[in-house]
Amino acid sequence: MTIITGRAKIAAVLGWPIQHSRSPLLHNFWLDRYQIDGAYIPLAVKPEDLRKVIQGMVAAGFKGCNVTIPHKEAAYLCCDRVDEAAKKMQSVNTLWFEPDGTICGTSTDGLGFVASLLDQEVSLKRCKVLILGAGGAARSVVTALSDVGAVITITNRTSSKAKQLINDLDIKANQLNWEDWPNSLEQFDLLVNTTSLGMEGKEDFAFDLTYAHPKLVVTDIVYVPRVTPLLKAAQDKGLKTVEGLGMLLHQARLGFEKWFGVNPTVDQELTEYVASSLRK
Repeated sequence: MTIITGRAKIAAVLGWPIQHSRSPLLHNFWLDRYQIDGAYIPLAVKPEDLRKVIQGMVAAGFKGCNVTIPHKEAAYLCCDRVDEAAKKMQSVNTLWFEPDGTICGTSTDGLGFVASLLDQEVSLKRCKVLILGAGGAARSVVTALSDVGAVITITNRTSSKAKQLINDLDIKANQLNWEDWPNSLEQFDLLVNTTSLGMEGKEDFAFDLTYAHPKLVVTDIVYVPRVTPLLKAAQDKGLKTVEGLGMLLHQARLGFEKWFGVNPTVDQELTEYVASSLRK
């Protein structure tokens, strides 16, 4: 086990609440693997305290932080510099602090999602993708898929939200009525659930994959449970599936590299280590 010293590099994850976050588990796993003098800690931060906590972290010498629900939009406003993806989404999940105190931010969720698909050898260029949902998670996923050349169609229970997402991101995408998507699946190569439907403790939902193309790949950004109702329905039809845990692990890599100076590896050992906490 790595022993931290007064020279330790420190990062954190900020949320309200924070006890659900698996980020400390995976970042401290990497710190131990690479024998880095550092630590990654969870901080429960009330929304009204976010700005002063981030400024305090800069003053205290933290290297940066992740932000999770409900802070992603508010953290964007705390940044001095953000990249183009973050500007489009008006939110960030990863901050790092330059030596001069500059607060930099980006969103790594979409990149993590794409990396998890490429990890499973899913080809994305010109891939016909159907996105379920038009919330904050969808914005990250749609931005990243658009950047790699996928052909995107979005469906949402409230169609105006899907239209707003397309306009806000200024991307080329199609729209499909929510009630029509189950009967349109034969047109698509990839189905992505970015909603909370099927998440543990949320609304039950029966996913109808009757008309799915035999080569349809099905993925869900939810990782609790690991096998969501959508993934179970896809597996029962013999379709290829990609679970949401890979997105969680891959989205963490950029932050770790910025804070601790090592580009970490996502492998089976890490996956099983984090997955074991989901079963407890």
